[in-house]
Amino acid sequence: MAETTRAWRTVLDHLERELGEGRLGPGDRLPGERELAARLGVGRSSVREAVRVLDVMGVVRTATGSGPSAGAIIVARPGAGMSTMLRLQTAAQAFGVDDVVATRVALEVAVVGTLAAAYDDTHLAPARELLVAMGDDALAPEEFLALDARFHLALAEATGNQVMLAVMAGLRTAIEDYVRLGLARIDDWSATGARLHAEHTALLDAVASGRADAARTCVADHIHGYFAQIRP
Repeated sequence: MAETTRAWRTVLDHLERELGEGRLGPGDRLPGERELAARLGVGRSSVREAVRVLDVMGVVRTATGSGPSAGAIIVARPGAGMSTMLRLQTAAQAFGVDDVVATRVALEVAVVGTLAAAYDDTHLAPARELLVAMGDDALAPEEFLALDARFHLALAEATGNQVMLAVMAGLRTAIEDYVRLGLARIDDWSATGARLHAEHTALLDAVASGRADAARTCVADHIHGYFAQIRP
């Protein structure tokens, strides 16, 4: 599972090198999902996740369907946001978990406060879709937590603040590591998963109703609550 959670970053690292060294540039099309997955030894879902991050950060434009306009086309070279994110991912692996959690709380409190103050349901549609997906009782714990990580990243994305997004994405591997490793300390995953889903729902409800203080409390309690449950 550790290899899986880092696989999307492997794809990002590879694409950043290709772009930085000039083998790919604006106007070029990214290799196909299947080709990249085979070349890098990762799953196709990891390729999709990496391309989505590049899309969010304005490096590529994606289009579905077939024909010359389909797929992912590079529209800009990576800016400071992507470089910062990748450097932070590397550094974050050496950070203490307490520091990662404290930084995550500070960042996500700011994220949800921003969203509640200027609510736009269109921007939160991806988070709502992920919330629905997390409601599937058949999900394995690892699958639920993967969706959970994407949910929190989608909230940062919804702010439109590229610095928030880059920092959140940069911490993602460190966050996934402590969240995943904590599974071994959870005796009743069914109850925990239901609680986490309810907390996500309450958080989105607070944002949608413009209750910024409630949203900030929800996300802080949500992060601290899980960490307290899994802490050695």
